[in-house]
Amino acid sequence: MNTINLHDTVALLEDIKTYQFMTNNSIVLPKGQVGTVVEIYQNGEAYEVEFSDKNGQTYGLVTLKSEQIICLHYEKPCLTVL
Repeated sequence: MNTINLHDTVALLEDIKTYQFMTNNSIVLPKGQVGTVVEIYQNGEAYEVEFSDKNGQTYGLVTLKSEQIICLHYEKPCLTVL
């Protein structure tokens, strides 16, 4: 199991219905949408994830279960040669 930490980049594993940040507009965040973990609840059972556009403007802030997200990695891991 991968540990997800504060400020990690994550992606959605399913579509999420929510409201646009600071409005009452309903939106759907599609599977694969990328966000940043801004809070961790109950030792990693749930996470607050912020979704922002390329200008840094937040459009979604959603509490998600650990099963709904996957941590993205940008660094080369230690590889096992087969």
